[in-house]
Amino acid sequence: MNEISDLPIPTPSMAGNLWPVVPSQRAATILALLFQLEQSQWWAPERLQAAQFRQAAELLRHARRTVPYYGKRFDHIAWRHGQPLTPEIWSELPLLKREDIQGAGDRLHSRALPKSHGKIATISTSGSTGKPVKVLTTELTATMWRVFSQRDIIWRRCDLSGKLAAIRFDRMKRAAYPEGLAAKSWGIGSGATLPTGPAVVLSITTPVEDQLEWLQRQQPDYLITHPTNLEALLMYAAQERVRLTSLKEIQTISEVLNPSVRTLCREVLGVGVNDMYTTQEAGYLALQCPGQEHYHVQAENVFFEILDDRGKQCAPGQVGKVVVTSLHNFAMPLIRYDIGDFAEVGEGCSCGRGLPVIKHIAGRVRGMVVLPDGRRHWPFFGSGKFSSVAPITQFQLVQKTLDTIEVKLVAGRTLSEGEERSRSRQKSGPSCRC
Repeated sequence: MNEISDLPIPTPSMAGNLWPVVPSQRAATILALLFQLEQSQWWAPERLQAAQFRQAAELLRHARRTVPYYGKRFDHIAWRHGQPLTPEIWSELPLLKREDIQGAGDRLHSRALPKSHGKIATISTSGSTGKPVKVLTTELTATMWRVFSQRDIIWRRCDLSGKLAAIRFDRMKRAAYPEGLAAKSWGIGSGATLPTGPAVVLSITTPVEDQLEWLQRQQPDYLITHPTNLEALLMYAAQERVRLTSLKEIQTISEVLNPSVRTLCREVLGVGVNDMYTTQEAGYLALQCPGQEHYHVQAENVFFEILDDRGKQCAPGQVGKVVVTSLHNFAMPLIRYDIGDFAEVGEGCSCGRGLPVIKHIAGRVRGMVVLPDGRRHWPFFGSGKFSSVAPITQFQLVQKTLDTIEVKLVAGRTLSEGEERSRSRQKSGPSCRC
């Protein structure tokens, strides 16, 4: 069955034109891409990989020609224009580490971005690895993000008329408790193309007790949050014997989802958990298979590798480091980027999709911060707080006691006296020791 046919009719761009709908240019682009994805997800693995290498070859040629960092980095590779890019040639390309990105700076930026890729923007990672990086993105990569966001909705068969609640990082500081932030639609990923119900957002730094009270008032159909936050929320809901009867599903993002949290969610709230695997740098990496608990790599968006200690592709059942290449970011190509996660290769899926399978993601997990009064909240300290003071390349935060957090910093050079004074004034909790 064509799953796109199950979607509601897009919002028309022309007044009075209700059927057939003429969508906006952005919506038409997304719908055209979704139609292609509907076909490609069923391709055989060999056909998918061949298409990936065609796109990767274009990216590699562009990087060698226009990105200073890659000027001599790939000189040893016996591959020239016009030749097909093969797995053997690809495996010779060196891995890109986070410290490489930090050290390269704007030498990783393309000097000749194709105009059709649109305007450039800059994003910063959250610093959950302790090594934050800044990456350029384009309108094209933003479009791909929206497309895979909608594939996720299609796969999950969400009721788009429902209410979505998100408890996540509030960058603009507009979603504070007790009211949070209200919106008319689910956001850019869905609202730009399809009509949806309302959405509400709450800052993830809100203590879990207040989060639960907020959810009881909002009564959403869907909830999206981080696994560690969800686990704390479920434990408190179990303690208080609270059930959210309107909930149909919970989605988790950004961290490792422990199978025990899936079980706890079914026991406490009576709903399942759908997990996704994304990064700020490369977008959507993998989505949970419909009806199963393993993941399908989003092969149309990234070239995804799981490598052993020798740099060889892992076989099903093996765990290795995750290396990704964003296939459409020509502004700042991240080629064979070691993102610092580990994952287990899965067998081919019985659903029939040819997209590669990840059985388990063994990435990073954040612990909850405990406040002096015993309340807990998800930690966000913001790498920008440190980099605004000095050239900090790595940091670690350890909560020693209820009122003391120890901060360990790695700088690119010796700090000046003024930077030392500024560093000592940075506060990451009730008490901070640097």
